[in-house]
Amino acid sequence: MKKYKLGIALSGGGTRGFAHLGVLKALNEKGIYPEIVAGTSAGSIAGVLYCAGYSPDEIFKLFKKKKFSDFTKMHLPTNGLFSLDNLTQIIRKAVVDDSFEKLKIPFIVCVANLHTGKAEYINTGSLFNVVQASSSIPILFSPVKIGKNVYVDGGLIDNLPVRPLVRKCEKIIAVNIFPNEKVLNVENLFQVATRTFQISINKDIRYDKRRCHYYLEPPEMAKYNMLETKHMDKIFDLGYQYCKKMKFDL
Repeated sequence: MKKYKLGIALSGGGTRGFAHLGVLKALNEKGIYPEIVAGTSAGSIAGVLYCAGYSPDEIFKLFKKKKFSDFTKMHLPTNGLFSLDNLTQIIRKAVVDDSFEKLKIPFIVCVANLHTGKAEYINTGSLFNVVQASSSIPILFSPVKIGKNVYVDGGLIDNLPVRPLVRKCEKIIAVNIFPNEKVLNVENLFQVATRTFQISINKDIRYDKRRCHYYLEPPEMAKYNMLETKHMDKIFDLGYQYCKKMKFDL
């Protein structure tokens, strides 16, 4: 017998992650509450706060007036242009307990191990460094050392973490906010890095679609740069309105 009736997988996608909050809000309004959450990158950020007991609206308010520079810290580019130390401090202040076990909802974070070249799905032990690692896009953000290994954005290998939920859940909802799409501008370092990353992470999406019961892909995500925060209201509403129209048999 499966341990959980419903699990949800939240993909990476930078600031498009505000769409996750819109989706979660619509689900909750329908009386649908995931019993376990798996997240990669932006999905891990939305997921950790949701699993700590914050409502989607409360999480959105936490980030509402912040800019990209509020989440990052620039430093000598030895292994990344920026670090996400500031983002981790925001999460640390909100969640307090640096422990997966202290969360109100079971939570799994996907990270990419640079030594083994494999995805790891972590759900025990220290929490904050794991979320930071899962969100650290290679080259743009510094990797995070945990124990003897160095980790980066889990999206490098598994951007939509359905896999760790398959044997645990009777039904799975997957939310992909970073599908592959045609882009017009690939000019500066940020655009090249994010586009390269986007192409690499969409190779296994067919597996994820087959193994989940509901696959959600909010429309118009391509319109919004994954490193800009100025459209967070629109992105949140896109996720909310899209999910609100959907019917679920759960």
